[in-house]
Formats: sequence, structure tokens, C-alpha cells
Amino acid sequence: MNIAIIGAGAIGSVVAAYLTKAGERVVLLARPEQAQAIEHNGLQVRGTRGEERIQIAVRPELDQQHYDLVIFTVKTQDIEDVCRANRQSLQGSCILSSQNGVQADNILRQYFPAQNIYSSIVMFGATYTSPGEVVFNFDGDWIIGKPFGPRDEKLDTIAGVLKKGFNIVAADDIVGMKWLKLFVNFNNCIPALTGKSMQETFADMDLCRLSILLLKEGVGILQKNGVRLVSLPQFPAERVYGMANMPLDQAAGIINKTLTTLSKEPLYGSILQSIMRGRASEIDYINGQVVRMARVPAQEAVLNAKIVEMVHQVEGRKKYFSVEEIKAAFELNRERA
Repeated sequence: MNIAIIGAGAIGSVVAAYLTKAGERVVLLARPEQAQAIEHNGLQVRGTRGEERIQIAVRPELDQQHYDLVIFTVKTQDIEDVCRANRQSLQGSCILSSQNGVQADNILRQYFPAQNIYSSIVMFGATYTSPGEVVFNFDGDWIIGKPFGPRDEKLDTIAGVLKKGFNIVAADDIVGMKWLKLFVNFNNCIPALTGKSMQETFADMDLCRLSILLLKEGVGILQKNGVRLVSLPQFPAERVYGMANMPLDQAAGIINKTLTTLSKEPLYGSILQSIMRGRASEIDYINGQVVRMARVPAQEAVLNAKIVEMVHQVEGRKKYFSVEEIKAAFELNRERA
């Protein structure tokens, strides 16, 4: 199987490294500065599986050969540009999305036949540090499925290939699972405001409370729209519903314990990683998703709308908020019942 991975960020680099190491024919499509660094020095991966430098095939643009499987690891907001630039080269390929949020597959469907589109949820964590260098923070499942139809033989073939490097789970309801994964990523917006790691950010209990307030608001909006969350293999939907309904301080304590011990290496959420690289973030496809679904955003999505606006301010002014500024903006200093 010829495999192209489009996007040499944290996830794309880790996938390219371990599939190459497993013996698959992999080409990584990367920005010129990334391609140059990887071509000269190999791809360095360190973290939960140790440290190694892996030589991989990399280029700044796709050639004209046929690829059996094309894995999109760019951010959701970059998918359309990639599709427009490479649409002809990718006709007939199996397309696998890996983005956070729930819109990537709908965007891909505008460019490729629905039967060729496969979707995935990445439950392992990685951090992009510099061109050609990534940290593999923690291992986890890679869940794949069909967003626009029943499971087919090609899905099992793709799963068989990806299993050479990762723990693969084939799912029957990938769409419902992606809605749940949206809430797994809901916390990423807060480190994007502080400019600090997940561990340092969520050591502050007030910021843990903010994460729960955002979650409660978001879950409420989805329930009003009739969206059902489907459990992930290692993350039951009841966990999100439970945290949305339990007392604020109790739920905040769970966030504090979970996110400060998630990785030995500093872990930066996907939104902050984009900002640190000078790129637009995916905030509009995570917290912004529930804002768009609110019938009266000014009343139903007050907190999530505010945090989307503040993340865009960070992107624009290239300056993070202080913790005290965040607490003041969300009135976190007032005494809570």
C-alpha cells in the first residue's frame, strides 16, 4: 500500500515515523522548511516509546503517482486548500481524516466520493517542537470508521495496515464518537489563552472550574439539538455527561487530577500548538462548533463565545492573557456556591 500523509505537524509526523518504521511505503507531505529539516536530519521522535531518529520519505508536494491511502493530518481549516491543490492526484485514493471536531469529513465530501472517505479519532498525544522534531506524549487508540455508510472491506484493510504502528479500533458509529471527542478537546482553549502547558494551566483550580463551565454549557447546547454522544473505547460518554451534571468543584477536581498527570513531558493542546507556530487554530471547529449550534448564542453560549473571541485575540495580537485577566473576564474570582 502506497501511503501519503498530508501534514507534518505533531500527529502527521508521529504517524509517518512509526508506519515507516513498520515497513510501510510512506511519503510525508510537509512545508518546505519541514521537508528540508527531515530530509537532512531524519525525523526525531522522543517520548513514551523512547527516542529515535527515523529516516522517512518527505517532499513539499505530491507527485503524480497513485496513493492507495491518503491520511489528512492538517488542521480542519487547511483541508480545502489541500484538496484544491491536489484533487486530481487523489482521485481514486482512500481518504482518511484525523482532525478534531466534526466538520472535516463534510469538507472532504465536497471533493471526493463519499464511499472513498474514512474518518478517524486520534486518542494518542503528540507535541510538535520544531521542524523534524516531535514528542510522543502518550500512547492511545486510533479509532477508524466510515462516516457516510456502513463498514466495508477497505476499512478492515486500512485497519490492518495501521495496526503495524498503532492500536487500531474499527468503529461502527464514528460520527457519534467524534462528537464525544469534541469534548475531550474542549479544554484545549484554556492553555491557548495562557500560553502554558496543560499541566501548568490546570494546576490552577479556577481554570479547572472554567473548563467545567464551558463543558456544561456545550453539553446543554448539544442536548437541545438532539446530538447523542457515543462512547469511545477507553472513554465512556457517561463520563462527559456525569461531569456536566456533578457539582462544579467536584468536576473541577477531576480535571485537575487528570490533566496535570497526563504526560511526563509538557503537553500543549492542539490549539496552543498552532498559535505557537504562528498558524490559525482550530478553535472555530471545537468550542466554536457549539456556539454555531446555539439557537441564541448571546444567551445559550455566552462562555464558549467569549473564549472563542479571546483565542482569536491571542492569534491576532500574538500575546497571551495573564491568568488574572482570564479570571476577571469569566468572573472566576467571585465566590461560588
